[in-house]
Amino acid sequence: MANEKEVILSVKDLEVTFGSGKKTFTAVQDINFDVYKGETFSLVGESGSGKTTIGRAIIRINPATKEKSEIAASKSVKFKASKALKDAVK
Repeated sequence: MANEKEVILSVKDLEVTFGSGKKTFTAVQDINFDVYKGETFSLVGESGSGKTTIGRAIIRINPATKEKSEIAASKSVKFKASKALKDAVK
């Protein structure tokens, strides 16, 4: 189809869990969305709802914990990180 929009970011079945063993906490689960080229995307929710956790998972600071979680960005998407952020994730 000629009218299909280009997906520049796709998040499928994202889950992020913190802790281990009996002390695990699932911060976000079953998150799914696509961002299309030329569109503005907003992630909104109440305080503590997981917005930052989702963003950090997208840029790979928080690892996705569900085996079938997928985060795919097109080659046209570039993430720029500050030096402090780059040092923090080393």
